[in-house]
This record gives sequence, structure tokens and C-alpha cells, in this order.
Amino acid sequence: MAADPVSWTSERFSKNYIADYKPYNFVDGEGVRCSIYVSGCPFACKGCYNKAAQDFSYGEPYSKSLEEQILKDMEAEYCQGLTLLGGEPFLNTGVTLPLCRKIRERFGNAKDIWSWTGYTWEELLKGTPDKKCLLAVIDVLVDGRFEKDKMNLNLAFRGSSNQRIIDVKQSLASGKVILWKDGDYK
Repeated sequence: MAADPVSWTSERFSKNYIADYKPYNFVDGEGVRCSIYVSGCPFACKGCYNKAAQDFSYGEPYSKSLEEQILKDMEAEYCQGLTLLGGEPFLNTGVTLPLCRKIRERFGNAKDIWSWTGYTWEELLKGTPDKKCLLAVIDVLVDGRFEKDKMNLNLAFRGSSNQRIIDVKQSLASGKVILWKDGDYK
């Protein structure tokens, strides 16, 4: 495995497996959300809360029927959006990118898309084209590897204090990191 995560590719790692799918939860971002947990993450952060999902073969293969279920579940008026977790969503773009594109086609910007990633914003901007395409359809990104020595259970939507909650659209437009809600998410 290459030491530089920027060079890691979905084609090399992903087996298009899903660790879990949870419709209508309240913990994976703001509001009521549908959350898809992709399988596989080579970051292997010490203290990872979802260690089983680090294996790219964990769970079940992604299927059209699951995709259709996610899109149907998101039709609920009270569902605010989709959340991508893992595993590593940016190393499973064969699943995450087409799903996000279908959500944009069907719902436009009426439903938001959140993603957690072990990549930093800066690494994603230097990353492969598929990573940049996925980033472009996401609204909110929680970036950075979990660092056990910076763990803080009082943080909103983050496990460790090095992680940032980024407003993706504003950040891409401005060319610099803009925190979601200007960082007022305590």
C-alpha cells in the first residue's frame, strides 16, 4: 500500500460492499437522515468506532435494490438528507458517487448530503478525479482522521478535535476552508 493516501484509489481498494444502511436516524448529521456505511478504510485509526467496517469485504455487496430503497426512503418529507460514512466513502466512489448523483437528479438541493472522511480537505483537493467529483456533490464534510489522543465526546458530529465540519459549497467557491455554520456547532 502506498504511504500517501492521496494516491489511494477506489479502483484499487473498493469491493463495493456496504457495512450497513440506517434509514431515519438522528446522529449522523443534522436532522433526520438516511445513512449508508460503506466497507473498507485503510486509515485504520487507533480507537476507530467502526473497526469492522475497515475491511473492504465486510458486509454485503451494494445492490440496485438497496439503492432504490435509499432513494425511496429519502422521499419522506421529514428526511433532511443522506450521510456517507464508513469505512471510507472517498475510497468507495463506485458506490457513493453514482448514489449522490442520483440524489441530486431526483431531489436537487432539497436534500443535503453529508460525508465523514479520514481524508483532510487538503488531501481531497489533491486527490483523484473521482474524489473531487464526490466532493463537489456533498454539502457538509467532516474531515480528518480520528485521533484518539484528541478524542472529545462533547464535540458535535466529530470524534476528535482535529476534525473539521466544512461547508463544502462555500469552501469550493471561496478557495479556502469555510466551516459549516461558521464553526458555531457546539
